Amino acid sequence: MIIKHDVVIVGAGLAGLRAALEASRNYDVAVVSKLFPTRSHSGAAQGGIAASLGNVEEDHIDWHFFDTVKGSDYLGDQDAIEYLVNDAHPAIYELEHMGCPFSRTPEGKINQRKFGGHTKNYGEGPVLRACFAADRTGHMILHTLYDQCVKNNVRFYSEFYVTDIIVKDNIIRGITAYDMEGGEYVAMHAKTVMFGTGGYGRAFKITSNAHANTGDGLGVVLRAGLALEDLEFVQFHPTGVYKYGILVSEGARGEGAYLINNDGERFMEKYAPKLMELAPRDLTSRSIQTEIDEGRGINGENCVHLDLRHLGEAKINERLPEIRSFCRKIIGIDPVEEPIPIEPTAHYSMGGIPVNVDGEVLADGKSQKVEGFYAAGECSCVSVHGANRLGTNSLLEAVVFGRRAGKTMVKFLNAKGVDKADLPEDQVKASFDRIEGFKTRTGEEKVGTIRKELQQVMMTKVGVYREEKGLKEALEKVRSLEKRFEKIKIDDKGMKFNTDLTEALELDNLLQFAELIVSGALNRQESRGAQYRRDFPKRDDVNWLKHTIAVKKDGKIQYDYKPVVITKFQPQERKY
Repeated sequence: MIIKHDVVIVGAGLAGLRAALEASRNYDVAVVSKLFPTRSHSGAAQGGIAASLGNVEEDHIDWHFFDTVKGSDYLGDQDAIEYLVNDAHPAIYELEHMGCPFSRTPEGKINQRKFGGHTKNYGEGPVLRACFAADRTGHMILHTLYDQCVKNNVRFYSEFYVTDIIVKDNIIRGITAYDMEGGEYVAMHAKTVMFGTGGYGRAFKITSNAHANTGDGLGVVLRAGLALEDLEFVQFHPTGVYKYGILVSEGARGEGAYLINNDGERFMEKYAPKLMELAPRDLTSRSIQTEIDEGRGINGENCVHLDLRHLGEAKINERLPEIRSFCRKIIGIDPVEEPIPIEPTAHYSMGGIPVNVDGEVLADGKSQKVEGFYAAGECSCVSVHGANRLGTNSLLEAVVFGRRAGKTMVKFLNAKGVDKADLPEDQVKASFDRIEGFKTRTGEEKVGTIRKELQQVMMTKVGVYREEKGLKEALEKVRSLEKRFEKIKIDDKGMKFNTDLTEALELDNLLQFAELIVSGALNRQESRGAQYRRDFPKRDDVNWLKHTIAVKKDGKIQYDYKPVVITKFQPQERKY
C-alpha cells in the first residue's frame, strides 16, 4: 500500500506537532506515530518551558544565552543557542495565544519559577525563568498543539510503526511503516520527511522515559548509512523515584524542595554552595550518586530524600499536584507528610541526528544535506544542549526548532519545480522483507531477555559515572547481544497488533545505537557535562572541545569530528 502526502512527520510530540502546524497552513501534512498523539512522551514533561520574559523578576535574553552555554559545558553551538533564546519569547506567546493554559501571576501574566542552572546576571543566583502550567506543562502544550493541528486538517496516522526511510541519490523519497491496527506494511511517498521521534531512555534500566522511547528514529537513520552526533552524552535526571525512575520534576526544587542524605544534611551545600539544589543536572546527579556511593544513602539504600514537607499542603496542591498524586498512588507516600526517596534516572539525550539551525539533516554530520529530510526535538542534535541540558530548555527546543523546521519545509516546497522524487520499489520491498524476516527467524533467543540484559549493563557501566574498564565490558556485552539478537524467535506470526514484532524492531534500534553510546563514551577521554570519566576527571578543551560524529559502515563504527561553534562566550571553569 502506498500513501502520498506533501509532508510526512514522524513523531507526534511537541517538535512534530509544531512543525506539522507550521507546514499545514500551506501544504498537505501527515503525522505518523506509533502512539495516539496525546500519549507522546512530551506530555510527561512537568516543570516548565524556559523564556526570559521577566514577568516575575528582572531577566534578559543574554543571561539565558550565557546559562545555556555554560550549562552545556561549552559544547553547545552558540549560533544555535542564540536562535533558541531569541525565539523563546515569540514561541511562548504563540502558545499562549493558541490557548495554552499557563499558570498566572496575580496580574494575569504567565507565571515563572526557578529551575536548575538558570541564573540572573551571569551566575549570581537563581532566577524565575521557567514558564509553567502547574506541574503538567508538557501535557498542556501537547494538547494545545494537537488541537491546533486538528483544526488545520493535519492527517494523523496513529499506531503506525515507522521502520525505514527511503533515500536515493541523497534525496528523501518517503518512509516505510507497519500499520499495527490495519495489519499491513505501508509505504508513504512524500516531498519532505521530518523526524521528531524523541529520545531513547529505554536503553537503561532506570529511566524517566515512557516504554515507547526506544530511539527508533536514530536506529532508522543509522541503517540508512547516515551519521549521528554526540551520542555519548546521556543526561541522568537527579530526581527519579527510587527503583521506578518516574520523574519528580525539577519544578519541585524550583519551588524550594530540599535534597537530604541519611544524616539529615542538605548535602548540595558541599557541591554547589551558590545554587544548592538548583545546580545543573549533571552536577546534581553526580552529587546524589556520590552521597550514595559513600554510604550516606537512606538506610543504606541507593537513594536520598527529596523533601517537600516544608512547602505546605496548599502550595504542593497548587504548584505540584501531579507529583503528589503519583507518589500517593504508585509508592504510597504523601509528600505533604513524608520525603520522597529518589535516585538519578536516565532522562535525556543531548546527541542525536545532526541538523543545522533550520532542521535540515546533515548526512555526514557536517555540511552535506539530505534533500527534503529534517529533524527536530530530542532525536535531533542542533547542539543547543552540548554536553548537558538545562531543565526547561527541552520543551523550548522542541517548540522553537519544530517551528523553524516547519518554516524551512514550506520554503523548500515553495521552491519552483519541487515535486515528489520517484519512490524506488526495490528499497520499499527490501524494507518490507526485513520486517517480515523477523517473523520467520527460528532461533531460541527471547527479545525480553536481551532487552533486560542491555538495560542492566547500560545502567551499571554507562551511567552517571564511567571508567575504561566498565565501558570496555559494556561494549563487549552490547556486541554479544547484537549477535544473540540474530537468533531471536517471535512467537506471534500474525499481522494485527503484533507486539512481539514491534518489540523486536525496537530492540534492533536500541542495540544499533547503544553501541555508539558506549563506544563514544570510551573514545572521549575527558569529563564534560553528563559524560563523567573517573579515569579522566578533568575537562580537556585542548583535545576534546569538539563534536563526535559517528556512522556505521559494514557493521563497524567510524568516527569523525567537527568544531564547536563559539561566538560570544569563551570556555571557562564551571562554578556553582
